[in-house]
Amino acid sequence: MNEDVPKGVSDDHPEERGTPIGRRVFLGTLALGAVGVVAAPPLQRGLEGFLGGAADKDPTGLTGLLPNGGGFRYYSVASSVPRKNAGSYRLTVDGLVDRPTTYTLDDLKALPQTRMVRDVQCVTGWRVPDTPFEGVRLSRLLDAARVRPTAKAIRFTCFDGTYTESLTLAQARRADVLVALRMQDKDLGHSHGGPVRLYVAPMYFYKSAKWLSGITVTDEVRPGYWEERGYDVDAWVGRSNGRDDDPTS
Repeated sequence: MNEDVPKGVSDDHPEERGTPIGRRVFLGTLALGAVGVVAAPPLQRGLEGFLGGAADKDPTGLTGLLPNGGGFRYYSVASSVPRKNAGSYRLTVDGLVDRPTTYTLDDLKALPQTRMVRDVQCVTGWRVPDTPFEGVRLSRLLDAARVRPTAKAIRFTCFDGTYTESLTLAQARRADVLVALRMQDKDLGHSHGGPVRLYVAPMYFYKSAKWLSGITVTDEVRPGYWEERGYDVDAWVGRSNGRDDDPTS
């Protein structure tokens, strides 16, 4: 997967719920064994930092089976991910638009910011309640780019060089879809997909692609990384992937 989960997402899917392929049983076993480690805040912070760094260098994805102090699990479909900062980060908006644009991190920070608090639900079963995200509404970037009438969907790419995601144009214009710069009232760290990630509040977390680098407007939905491997393209929490989780918004 691409994240905490989703990357963005995971290759563990709840087999008992009739979802795609996965390592759910092994995941649960390791997760239970790790619960006692996250007792005190200092240990939580230390464990989160350790797992985040380890996940960057773990091509097996096994570090993603352990929960960290914040309740998230780290997943990545790439063996390593380059780090970006304010000087090196770029986000491009292109495709079926009249005004292709490239944003720096400072450019994105200068735009009006939206903060929302939602539960984060992973398709593998774990949930982190009341998680604040803050960033620029995706609809604002699309409006600035002047989307053409023939456009129907968005394809997202990531600077890990591997992960991709998709939304319909109508989904992308929702008020609860952000190009996120902050999570849990902190700037997005690398392991959580920083400095910029997608956040699609009402969908399973694999839709919220980490390490976002490209927003391409297209004439049709092009399934993302995990969707090409069996995950639902429309990933509404509680209405997809064979799960019945409570909606997150």
